Amino acid sequence: MKNKNYFLLFAIIFIANACQKKAEEASPITGTFTAMSYNVAGLPQGINSDQFPELHMPMISPRLNNYNIVAVQEDFYYHKELVQENHHQYKSKYFALEGGLGDGLNQFSDYLMLNYMRTGWDDCHGTDCYTPKGFTYSRVKITPKVYIDVYNLHCNAGSDSADLAARRKNILQLCKYINFRSKDNAVIVLGDFNCRYTRTGDNIRELLSLGFKDAWIEKERNGILPTQNDIPLLGVEVVDKIFYKSNSTIELKALEYVMPTTDFLDNDGNWLSDHRPIYTKFQFTLLQ
Repeated sequence: MKNKNYFLLFAIIFIANACQKKAEEASPITGTFTAMSYNVAGLPQGINSDQFPELHMPMISPRLNNYNIVAVQEDFYYHKELVQENHHQYKSKYFALEGGLGDGLNQFSDYLMLNYMRTGWDDCHGTDCYTPKGFTYSRVKITPKVYIDVYNLHCNAGSDSADLAARRKNILQLCKYINFRSKDNAVIVLGDFNCRYTRTGDNIRELLSLGFKDAWIEKERNGILPTQNDIPLLGVEVVDKIFYKSNSTIELKALEYVMPTTDFLDNDGNWLSDHRPIYTKFQFTLLQ
């Protein structure tokens, strides 16, 4: 009789575990996270009269903790101050050339970052050639089954013909790399593109041709692209952008696109950088 009870108990446990497993398989794994892009204006104090990184970088540092993934640009001279109150568990290793500047790109994350790599642009023009600008790649582990490729970039600036040519080549180089490394993956690309949809000399639409969505276009413009007519949407379109793409197993959906306001002002009401931060709240769903 005792053996029969053991057998019955084992059968009940086995059936219960099987039902639970089946239920878990039937219910998709889903969740949310935030991804921010922020050009922190980290050139040495005095180069730009309207930027005060010695004062503002320590103020930026703790404010980044409110976002799950943070991609920064122009993290040049004040990296120590930028991370001193930054509590993200995972941080990219600061990079700078001996006696010079690095690419200014770094990433802070609440999630494990795998295979973090830096790639310099093949083309640049003017003062942009003083820094090894480019893009970074990492594979971010959101959950044990959800991995997303994240790219952070800073394109060539300026608007003369040589600047535009270099920036178009930057975008094409990025797209080629994404096709090589992340073609079948879920991907987020964010950073300072120095591009505008309205500028005829820019080719930012190349990313859309790869199947990406622009969070700003999706959430603020109902999917409608600006006209490419060289009439800038001042105060509306910024050069900082967040793109995203799902794949066959991971669906990404932009829930919010936000440009924070008072959160990134100093006590006198001045912006902490000459760029405004932007972030998107994403929902992910594991489809298989």
